[in-house]
Order: sequence, then structure tokens, then C-alpha cells
Amino acid sequence: MPDWLVERGIGEERWVRIANGEITDARIHLDGSPRAGELREVRIKEVRPQALASDGASEFLLPGGAGGRHEGAKALIEVTREPIPGAEPWKRPLGRVVEAGTVSALPTGNDIPFPAPDDLLEAAGWSDLLEEARSGTIAFPGGTLRVSVTPAMTLIDVDGTGRAEDLARSAARAAAAAIRRHAIGGSIGIDFPTISGRELRQKLGELIDAGLEKPFERTAVNGFGFLQIVRPRRGPSLFELAADRPGFEARALLRRAARQVGSIRLACHPAVAAALRPEWLDQLGRQVGGNVGLREDASLAISGGHAERL
Repeated sequence: MPDWLVERGIGEERWVRIANGEITDARIHLDGSPRAGELREVRIKEVRPQALASDGASEFLLPGGAGGRHEGAKALIEVTREPIPGAEPWKRPLGRVVEAGTVSALPTGNDIPFPAPDDLLEAAGWSDLLEEARSGTIAFPGGTLRVSVTPAMTLIDVDGTGRAEDLARSAARAAAAAIRRHAIGGSIGIDFPTISGRELRQKLGELIDAGLEKPFERTAVNGFGFLQIVRPRRGPSLFELAADRPGFEARALLRRAARQVGSIRLACHPAVAAALRPEWLDQLGRQVGGNVGLREDASLAISGGHAERL
């Protein structure tokens, strides 16, 4: 399995694995957000009905409880899941109480330059990956996957033409690849075309098994063509990040603009302009070696921002 490559951009870190010139796995970690595997000192805020702790910057749900500590007590926790975009309380980061001396379980990767003369991520399909996350549609030979994020699970619906058996086989391979490529965790449902025959349904499960890294659990494909997968969920999927369109597009615009040299102006939709933080623009100015201006244009698509040379 290829090592993780890390591109440390403006407002986010981009983690990818690349095999045969294509991105096979990807994650995006937002700057300032709690990171799965890191240790944080917190104070217990609530013990019942579910333990809640805070480090002053973020609040953490502790599903396993407060480790016998009372409200107001200090504790060391390991972040087990990063926050999920959205206002619902359950989307706060999760943690577990650990003992002093516990070693951080932060992931490791090999840093790649950013910006660099050769855009390794773009050559491997980064822009296509972002477009899949925006649209929720992923094309594969003979059909399309349509991805929908719900509070209960991420649903993957299979559409296509041709023989249902052939479509289902191709879709199983494509769905497994999409789950990895977009870092989909938690509960996942795949709705295949209605197919008959126990042997074919078993084959679809085997194709999913071959395409996904362990650990995960899954059901068999039932008679209606539905299969459910449960994977560890350590952070948001790219589809969940893309649901915050202004922030998602602002960071994507900064990545594109960072390859410019000299003073520039960012032309973008007003919602994107509002999401561009002053410190991000300052950092972009240092990278391009010039001043960075901003021009709001409501006629532009929210994903249509671009850099203009001055």
C-alpha cells in the first residue's frame, strides 16, 4: 500500500495515496480542527446523560464516559473522531479519556512541496475528486454512482444501463473505490439494481471485500439489492466537507491561486468571498510574493472563482 503524501495548504492539509498515477485514498484536514489520534487536556463539563468536555477551544463528546471523573475535573483525552460539518450537537468531535503517558496516535505521511512546479495532486486527479464531492455523482463504465449524505448513513445509489448483472459488478468495484477515495466512514448503504441469484449477490460482496481496506463489517446483498457497510469514522468524508460549499470552494480557490506569482486579485462568488479569512489571504500573499485583492462577482458560479493577474 502506498504511503500517505501530505500537502500542507492554506486552511487545510490534503492527504492522499497515489497508485498507478491516480488517487486511491484522500482525506482533508481543516486547520485548527481537532485531529483524530491527537491528545488534548480538557476539563469535564457534563457527566450525564453523555459526558462532555472542553479544552477551551472545542467541545468533545465522550461516548465512553468521563472515566469516573466529576464535573470540573481535568482529564487527558484522545480525539477519536474529528468534527463533522453541521450544527447538530452529535457532529462535535469525539474523544475518550486516557491515562497520563499515553502516546499520540496521529497519522504520519510524507510531506510534498506546496506550491511546487509540478502539481502532483492535480496530475493524479485532484480537481476531478473535488468535482465528485461537489456533485455527489461518480461515473464508472456503464453507469453512475449517486452519493447522498444523511444523518443516519451515506447512501450510494447505482444508476446505469445494460444487463443488471454486469452493472452491479462494475458498480461494486466503483463503490468500493469511491468509499476509499472520499474517506467515507460510519454506516454506508449501497443500493444495487435488483438482482436474482445467491451466487451473484455473494460475488458482489466479495468485490466489496477486495476493494476496501480492513477493518470494516458488511451485510450480504439482500434480495432487493441493498448492502450495508460499517467502517471506522475518524473524520468527515469529502462529501460532508463539500456540504459547506463556501468554505470548500474558498480553500479550493486558494489552492489554485497559490501557483500564481506576483500581485493577484481573487474573483469569486460573494459567499466564497465571505468565507475567505484574512489570515488565509495574508498567507496567500506571502506564497505568491505580492498583494492579494478580492473582487466579488455574483454572476460567477460558487465553484467558478479564479485568480486575476494585476
